[in-house]
Amino acid sequence: MSVFKHHAKLETNIFFLAVGILLTVVVGGLVEVVPLFTIESTIEKVDGVRPYSPLEQKGRDIYVREGCYNCHSQMIRPFKDEVERYGHYSLAAESKYDHPFQWGSKRTGPDLARVGGKYTNDWHVRHLINPRDVVPESIMPGYPHLKRPLDYSDIQADLKALKTVGVPYTDEQIANAKKDLEEQATSEASDAAVAARYPKAKLGSADADPKVTELDALVAYLQVLGTMVDFTTVKPEKIAR
Repeated sequence: MSVFKHHAKLETNIFFLAVGILLTVVVGGLVEVVPLFTIESTIEKVDGVRPYSPLEQKGRDIYVREGCYNCHSQMIRPFKDEVERYGHYSLAAESKYDHPFQWGSKRTGPDLARVGGKYTNDWHVRHLINPRDVVPESIMPGYPHLKRPLDYSDIQADLKALKTVGVPYTDEQIANAKKDLEEQATSEASDAAVAARYPKAKLGSADADPKVTELDALVAYLQVLGTMVDFTTVKPEKIAR
């Protein structure tokens, strides 16, 4: 009973209550923050992760603009059922150049962390214009307006802004941003300069339109998701069941 009496005194005295709350926050904060100073990085080191190409970056902007993240996460949790359905669980390193990252937890549709290379460009175009054409039971809305030309007049400024927040674009990549964007959306040449600057970038028009369209950009972004890292070289960890 004496414990409850002292507890009541603490709760009814605003000074002692404030001190108690402050001490709790301080101790909790130290427990969370101090261990971070003992490790080099909270992001695992993996090979292959690169900044998005200019076309992929514009596609990512469209992905965010259209609210795709409201129904699709890009985070495969380290659980057996998720790994069996979607592939290797998501690594923090895969999103280190994302501003903001697209992990999330809402899944009205499937997770897209490993969608790159799973379907053809034509499939993505048909799916985006009218999802029922390829997935009859889909409740996803169509996006036929993405057939319009892509505005990429500010792509160099976009890459410069991303560089200021830590994305390692080189001066060469920024200077060639417009050229690389156009080349990726129109050329399928294996020796294209954009392919050298951005390995594993999907080359060629997505919708067969000679103009660079928003569909070209969005499909390029979707096609690179989950393809940068060679997971056969990533050391597996124990998967929760």
